Amino acid sequence: MNFLRRLIASPSSRSQVSEFAKRSFKTSTNHTGSIVESASTSLVHGIHQFHCPDVVGILARLSDCIASKEGNILNADIFVPDNNDVFYSRSEFLFDPAKWPREQMDADFSKIAKNFNAMKSIVRVPDIDPKYKIAVLASKQDHCLVDLLHGWQDGRLPIDITSVISGFMQVLSGDFLKSYNKDIINIHHGLLPSFKGSNPSKQAFDAGVKLIGATTHFVSEELDSGPIIEQLVERVSHRDNLRTFIQKSEDVEKRCLAKAIKSYCELRIFPHEANKTVVFRS
Repeated sequence: MNFLRRLIASPSSRSQVSEFAKRSFKTSTNHTGSIVESASTSLVHGIHQFHCPDVVGILARLSDCIASKEGNILNADIFVPDNNDVFYSRSEFLFDPAKWPREQMDADFSKIAKNFNAMKSIVRVPDIDPKYKIAVLASKQDHCLVDLLHGWQDGRLPIDITSVISGFMQVLSGDFLKSYNKDIINIHHGLLPSFKGSNPSKQAFDAGVKLIGATTHFVSEELDSGPIIEQLVERVSHRDNLRTFIQKSEDVEKRCLAKAIKSYCELRIFPHEANKTVVFRS
């Protein structure tokens, strides 16, 4: 089912689709007497993540919900896989809390979720909702931990770090994962599986690799094999010594982890099939 068909699924869809292009403005007069348009300061940014079986009319219904409350859609990302009749969407929109109270917003999207038998429907209003509270499980190396703490302190990451547990063992048991029942994100260097065990950076450097990287993924029972969220790479060359090689490797790990956490907090990530993810990019 293509994107156009989904848009034209209801009689009122033409007016609904036009809401995608609308923006709320207020007028003012500058010192020359000319009329100036500026974005309304009363509007707040919201995000909606939706996952349900694929049927006709989903996008029209979601856009109508936002438009009926005088909200304006900033963008909408959609994915429907070819081999599986499921629908993934992520919408960003502006709204006036006075016209659409936070509790009512939850109720409105919850009603749509029930109508479409949704597997997931999450709403976040970053300026109103609490930040995600996270615990950091740190191993012997501290470069990612330090970067997360700096990102939390200077506001780069929309999180609150509530605890840090150091010296954490690498493998989490299935019983622990089931009892915890929350998402856990792991970061590891991209030198696997060729270079593992003791001092993989030294092994890779001695082998003369030209490309290094990092992978973030959801934690599963099997070590370093959960659904991948983000991967970044960095080129190295004969001009690198072991110190600069390790420095570049640690830097790409920090960036990869921060990007994955930011995507998670912005509702950009969906589990997909047994061992995959759908990630809508910023």
